[in-house]
Amino acid sequence: MKEHNPHHLDINNTQSRLYNEDLAPLKENERSWGWFEIFNVWSNDIQSLFGYTLAASLFLTYGLSGWWVMLAIIVAGFVVMLMVNLTGRPSVKYGIPFPVLIRASLGVNGANLPAVLRAIIGIFWYGVQTYFASTAVTILLNIIFGEVEGSFLGLTTTAWIAFIMVWLFQLILFWFGIEPIKRFLNWAGPLVYVVMIVLMGMIWYQAGDALLPAIDSIFSADNNYDGSPLLAFTAIVGTMVAYFAAVVINFGDFSRFLRSERDMKLGNLVGLPINMAFFSFIALIITAGTLVLFNEAMTNPSDIVDRVDALPLTIVAALTFFAATVGINMVANFIPPAYDLANLFPKHISFRKGGVITAVIAFFVGALWLSFISQIGIVGFVNAVGAVIAPFFGILVADYYLIKKQQLDVNELFNDSPTGAYYYHKGWNIKAVIAFVLGGIFSIATVLVPALSQWEGYGFLLGAILGGFFYWILMKKQS
Repeated sequence: MKEHNPHHLDINNTQSRLYNEDLAPLKENERSWGWFEIFNVWSNDIQSLFGYTLAASLFLTYGLSGWWVMLAIIVAGFVVMLMVNLTGRPSVKYGIPFPVLIRASLGVNGANLPAVLRAIIGIFWYGVQTYFASTAVTILLNIIFGEVEGSFLGLTTTAWIAFIMVWLFQLILFWFGIEPIKRFLNWAGPLVYVVMIVLMGMIWYQAGDALLPAIDSIFSADNNYDGSPLLAFTAIVGTMVAYFAAVVINFGDFSRFLRSERDMKLGNLVGLPINMAFFSFIALIITAGTLVLFNEAMTNPSDIVDRVDALPLTIVAALTFFAATVGINMVANFIPPAYDLANLFPKHISFRKGGVITAVIAFFVGALWLSFISQIGIVGFVNAVGAVIAPFFGILVADYYLIKKQQLDVNELFNDSPTGAYYYHKGWNIKAVIAFVLGGIFSIATVLVPALSQWEGYGFLLGAILGGFFYWILMKKQS
């Protein structure tokens, strides 16, 4: 995979308006990530408070046996693994982030369309995950100082203090750079597993022999899903894939730091299907256990830990849930928008400036999450987010593997001249935009049109397939 020429990633025109050092290709000797770092990217994503809450919600939404829901989550892990291996490979080879890679298919100016949409989505997720991380800190503050009177926009005074603390902590961590973030992830991910296993063990012990038999039937009560079991199973797979949609699209932002493609594939294998098998079993036992013990479905781990009468566990769990959620927030929702905003105006917005812009806007998203944004429902929110950017996955993959035959000219990705290979028409590949619109119409309709609501879980996958198909057809006619 590696080129023999040691200078093949050098950029000739560093004065181009498309160039800055943050977007430039990383040479092989500048990369320090291995499979363990990628495993921890996925560990923190899956085991974040929002990730757990989504998985627990899926157990309760579709009326299936818990074991079938668990299997659907594992299948989603394999699907996501295959997808990120496709989107990550070119960035391992050329050392470039997603907004630079997408220039090859959308055009050097057209790449700003997916970059802006991805930035908006990342900023939204960043705000939401900041809120979820703050719920763990709120528990700690209540233990130390007790409840503080007063509330605003659905958050207590203590919750507001916790939210601001988490927001500032993340901004400071980002400011120190990629390596400190990597180290933070490397201890946060494994530690969360320890706490989740302890929590599972305590709930299983308290629920006793009633727990495992209940898993077959306990989730079928009071659900409003009208589709067949097969449709429910595939909808769960689609929803879990959509949860990872933003990371799937811009996985190159992380794979560019990897020493080899082998590291990428191993990290994705251990971090996705294998990790999700273990995680979904833990989520299954804990969710069923809350129904057995408390006669109510509890989907936020912070709330569950708060109900389990064990103060040391509550303190340790709150700290680790906070760490895991902050970890994935940095990698999946802070770094990509920072790159995407830098791609808009490379000569004026650096990676760090892009990160500050992201943090400021996300503050308001997180502040409004509980009182307003969350009212549309977690599953619907995840599917809507995935549907918006779905076609770009298909376009990127079809372009790199079918049209460009895995060969890019790195210098041309930074060439803003009308004669550039990726300039197309005024910097835009109109055929790619058409493919995006055609694929996006259906994927977004599955979320917004009530008559298509049974297809909602498939929005991302179908949008990605249609976007890639239309792009391939349009570009093949050209060649």
